[in-house]
Amino acid sequence: MRAALWLLALFGIAVAVALFAGNNQGSVTLFWPPYRIDLSLNLVLLLLVAAFFVVYTAIRALSALFDLPQQALRWRTQQKERAMHASLLDSLSHLLAGRYIRARKSAEAVLEQEGSLTTSGHRPANAAQLRAIAHVLAAESAQALQDRAAREEHLRQALEQASARDAQETRDGALLRAARWALEDRDPDTAMKVLQGLPQGAARRTLALRTRLRASRQAGQPLEALETARLLSKHHAFSEVAAASILRGLAIDLLNGAYDLAQLQRAWACLEPGERLMPEVAIHAAQRLMALRGDPRVAREWLLPVWEAQAELGENLRVKLVCALEEGLDSIDGAWLARIEAAQKAHPRDATLQYLAGMACMKRQLWGKAQQLLTQSALGLHDGALHRNAWRALAALAEQREDASAAALAWKKAAGDV
Repeated sequence: MRAALWLLALFGIAVAVALFAGNNQGSVTLFWPPYRIDLSLNLVLLLLVAAFFVVYTAIRALSALFDLPQQALRWRTQQKERAMHASLLDSLSHLLAGRYIRARKSAEAVLEQEGSLTTSGHRPANAAQLRAIAHVLAAESAQALQDRAAREEHLRQALEQASARDAQETRDGALLRAARWALEDRDPDTAMKVLQGLPQGAARRTLALRTRLRASRQAGQPLEALETARLLSKHHAFSEVAAASILRGLAIDLLNGAYDLAQLQRAWACLEPGERLMPEVAIHAAQRLMALRGDPRVAREWLLPVWEAQAELGENLRVKLVCALEEGLDSIDGAWLARIEAAQKAHPRDATLQYLAGMACMKRQLWGKAQQLLTQSALGLHDGALHRNAWRALAALAEQREDASAAALAWKKAAGDV
């Protein structure tokens, strides 16, 4: 459609020119004494148009001629910039491929080319950010080559170049890399100091939180690591299974760091309700409490949610739960004894519950029932420690009723599991 309109316009112009030139009887007379030159008006107009085009073409040609040095300078600058960016890409490619010496040389070539351009008065766009990235790549290569002096120097220059407002993201990246290098050198204190230099927003990013988690674990700060892991879990940085495993391990580490009852109580108070309901955490806390000679009633209080869900636990956890409860059977109250008896009656063939109920009856001096339950459990227990304890208890019961043969047989059974 556009071509058709142009064609119609050209036809209109041609018709207008033909009508004007065909009927134009005008003339132009030039007096150049002693000469007189008569020219038609159409010829004069054509000569004027031709002169305009000749002058215009000459001006353009002269302009292009005088602009050649500037074009050559721009071309050379463009080639240098392309070579600089190519060196930057080469450095990154070599770094990803594990060719650290070449990556370092390419990064240094970027710095040299950028310096040459700046000296010549043609500073590239985002020059500070470009230099900062080149220094970070060189520092990364130096870290891989175990050249810490060069790494620190390139890091310092990278932070100086990235101090501008438009290079804040590059500065954050350089600090995160520096924290990771400190962790690789097993220097968590330095890593924590570097992370503290991040802005508040950058410090809450997933990568920064992951680095903080590693640093706090290396530094032996389980509470700091646990708080960081909670933030990562809220940000969905881990799968549900992985998050539960990490939180469980850190909670156990926090409990292991308590060396008296007051510290253990504070550590338990620092845990969130969901973490206290984890069977492994609650059982370990109760075992630590009993190891520190704490109140068995407090341990049973911590274990109550786990006991109520003990049917859902695996065999290993159920054995650990029974062992934790067994340590405080001397002061067991009637409510807990009723719970144990109800669970044993609900699962009469469960050897682990038979063992716990038998040991509870033994502590309560219910000798006959204790012997019956322990005898049944000794035949079905798979855990070696519980099996030995059951036979030892049976041997003690036999000695109490002065049955030497039964006691000797029970001791032999217990010794046979060692």
